[in-house]
Amino acid sequence: MANPMRGEVEVTLDGVAHPARLTLGALAELEAELQAASLIALAERFEAGRFSAADVLAVLVAGLRGAGWNGDRAVLMRVEIGGGPVGAAQAAARLLHLAFALPE
Repeated sequence: MANPMRGEVEVTLDGVAHPARLTLGALAELEAELQAASLIALAERFEAGRFSAADVLAVLVAGLRGAGWNGDRAVLMRVEIGGGPVGAAQAAARLLHLAFALPE
């Protein structure tokens, strides 16, 4: 089970739950892959609803890999993501939110 206090989000792939977390290394890879001017610019893209399916996949891959998953984009494109496209986008947005949320 994912631990939101650690910034984790649960992502279901082919019916199996996986934790996802955007570590600093995962964020650096994500920023480079999406050619975002900054991490804040990337988060703002999601907040404004200006993200693409490729953005969602990139965030999910980074988050899954940040939590220890050994797959890649090609693997993620072949599996069923719990909740479909909407569930994937929600998980990606939650990952970004938790990566920048201040502890309460």
